[in-house]
Amino acid sequence: MAMARASSGLAYPERFYAAASYAGFGGSPSSSKGVISKFQNDVALLLYGLYQQATVGPCNVPKPRAWNPVESSKWTSWNGLGNMASTEAMRLFVKILEEEDPGWYSRVPEYVVEPVVDVEMNNGDSFPEPKTISAENGSLLETQDKDVVLEGLGSVGVYDQWIAPSISGQRPKARYEHGAAVVQDKMYIFGGNHNGRYLNDLQVLDLRSLTWSKVEIRAGTESSESSSPVLSAPCAGHSLILWENKLLSIAGHTKDPSETVTVKAFDLQTCTWSTLTTYGKAPVSRGGQSVTLVGTTLVMFGGEDAKRSLLNDLHVLDLETMTWDEIDAVGVPPSPRSDHAAAVHAERYLLIFGGGSHATCFNDLHVLDLQSMEWSRPTQQGEIPTPRAGHAGVTVGENWFIVGGGDNKSGVSETIVLNMSTLIWSVVTTVQGRVPLASEGLSLVLSSYNGEDILVSFGGYNGRYSNEVHVLKPSHKSTLQSKIMESPIPDSVAALHNATNATRDVEYEFEAGQEGKIREIVMDNVDSNPMNIKSKESSDQLIAALKAEKEELEASLTKEQLQSLKLKQELTEAETRTTDLTKELQSVRGQLAAEQSRCFKLEVDVAELRQKVQAMDTLQKELELLQRQKAASEQAALNAKQRQSSGGVWGWLAGTPSNQKIVDI
Repeated sequence: MAMARASSGLAYPERFYAAASYAGFGGSPSSSKGVISKFQNDVALLLYGLYQQATVGPCNVPKPRAWNPVESSKWTSWNGLGNMASTEAMRLFVKILEEEDPGWYSRVPEYVVEPVVDVEMNNGDSFPEPKTISAENGSLLETQDKDVVLEGLGSVGVYDQWIAPSISGQRPKARYEHGAAVVQDKMYIFGGNHNGRYLNDLQVLDLRSLTWSKVEIRAGTESSESSSPVLSAPCAGHSLILWENKLLSIAGHTKDPSETVTVKAFDLQTCTWSTLTTYGKAPVSRGGQSVTLVGTTLVMFGGEDAKRSLLNDLHVLDLETMTWDEIDAVGVPPSPRSDHAAAVHAERYLLIFGGGSHATCFNDLHVLDLQSMEWSRPTQQGEIPTPRAGHAGVTVGENWFIVGGGDNKSGVSETIVLNMSTLIWSVVTTVQGRVPLASEGLSLVLSSYNGEDILVSFGGYNGRYSNEVHVLKPSHKSTLQSKIMESPIPDSVAALHNATNATRDVEYEFEAGQEGKIREIVMDNVDSNPMNIKSKESSDQLIAALKAEKEELEASLTKEQLQSLKLKQELTEAETRTTDLTKELQSVRGQLAAEQSRCFKLEVDVAELRQKVQAMDTLQKELELLQRQKAASEQAALNAKQRQSSGGVWGWLAGTPSNQKIVDI
C-alpha cells in the first residue's frame, strides 16, 4: 500500500513492515531463504524469530520432528522468544537491521508489504480447515462442516484463561475426589464423593461436541482368571490411569475396604469391569494417594489408610507382570500425607508437591530419582505456592500445571505452573470468587485440539459439590522468563536400559539448594529394542545426541544474544533519557542564572530607592523647618504691624506727637 515518506522516517508498525520488506520477509513462505543469503546465519535466525513473534505471536507450533537443521534452528529461534510482546519484537527487529545495515531505510521500496504468516494459526479469529480424527473403533471419520469443528474445544480462542464452555447432555451428579482420564477425544469420569456417599458411575464427556453421556456398564468378571460377574464398588480418592485399551482404577476409599490395594480395569471395548490379579506384596488399602505412570510401571506414594493413618511409603506395580514391589528409597522422604500431586519428568524424576495431614497443609517439593531411588528436596524458585491439599495437576512438556486445592480455610484461586527443568514457579491466572476451580478434589486432564493443548477440569468441593467443566488453553509461555538461561531437555529424551551395550549420556548437573540436587540427563532416543542395539546404531545415536546438544547450545546462545539485545536497547533508552534530563537540567540552570541576575538587579534598584526615600525624608524635614521659620516670620511681621498701628492712635489721644513728620500747610 502507498504511504507518505518523511525525512524523519516511519512510525511503528509501518516502520517494522518496511524493515521486514527490505529484509526479505512478508512474501511467500520460502522468502526467508533470501534473508539467510543477505545476513549471517545467526542474524538471519534472530530476524526470523522476531518477525514471527511480531506478526504471529508466541511460538505454539510443534517442533519439527524430521531432522532438518534449518527448520529446527528457525523454530528454536522463534520459540526462544517466549512471552515477548509484539511491539518489543518489532523494535528489536528494526534495531538489529539498523545495526547490520544502517542505510536500509534509504533503500526501502515505496510500499509496505502486509505480513504473511507461513504457519498454521488459530487465534480465535480464524480457524484451520477440518482434519481427520480417529474414532473409537479405529476407523477414520472426516468432519463434513467447518462449523462442526468449531464446536467443543475448538471454541476456545483465548490463552491462559479459564472458560466455562456450553455443555449439553445430562450432567453427572456433582462430586469430588473422583477419577478422570482422557481417551482420544473423550474424558471419562469415574466414582467420587457426593454428600458423603461414594459413587461408582462412569460418565463420559465428548470433548468435540462437549456432550455428557453415561456409560452403560455390562456385567464383568471378578478377575482376569474367573468368570463371576462384577460391578466396581463405589469409591473415592482413587486413581484412574489409561493403560493400553483399559482404564485402571487403583486404590481409593470404599465403604467396605479390603486389606490391600485392589486394581480394577474397565475394558473400553466390552464396557466391563474386572479385578486384576496382582502378585508380590500389595500395599495396604488407602485413598488420597498419588499414582504416576512411568513407562510400563505405576509408582504409588502416600495416602491415608482405612484407619485414617497417613502414609509416606513407596510402591511400584509392573504392569507387564502385574507384580507389586515396595521400594526402600534412600534420603529423607516427604512426611506422611494424602491428597498431594505427583508428576514424572524426563521418565526419571518423580516430583511430589503439597498435600496435607490431619492438622496442616504443605507446599514443599520433593524429588525422587527413579534410577538411584534417592529422595531430595530442591530449592524452589519464582512465586512459591501457598500450602494446599486436594489440588490436581497435569504435565505439558516440561511444564507442570496445578489447579485448585485448599488450606483448611479457603480454596486456592491461582492456577500455577512449575518448569520442571528449572524448578521455577509462576502464576498462570487467578479466578475470582467462590468458583469450582478454587476447590478441593477436582480433576484435571490434558486434551488437545488442532495440535494445541487444552486443560480440562471437572468437579470439586468448596462448600458445595460441583459438576461444572472449565477449560484453559495454555500458551506454553506461562513459565517465568528466567534470568537464568535455561537448558531444557529435548523432546527425544528416553531412558535406555541396555545390559550388554552401554550408551553414552550427556549429563548436566546443577545445584538445587543445600537439601538436594537434580540431575538432568539427556540420552539417546532409540526406537529399536535396547537389548539388540548394534554398534553402528549406537554411533548414529551418539551423533544424533551430539547434534541435539549442539542445537540446545545454539538455542541458549540465541537466548543470550536476545538478552544482550534487550540490555543494549535498555541501555540506549537509559542514555537517551539521561541526555534529555541533562538538557533539561542545563535549561533549568540557565533559567535559574537568569532569575538570579534579575534578583540582583532588583536588589540594586531597591537599594537606590531606599537612598532616595532617605533623601526625601531629609528634604521633608528641611521643608518643615522652613515652613515653621516662614510661619514665625509672618507672625512676627503681623505682630509688629499691629503694634505700630496701635501706638499712633493712643499717641494722638494723649497729645503725643506722632513720629511722622507734620507738614505745615
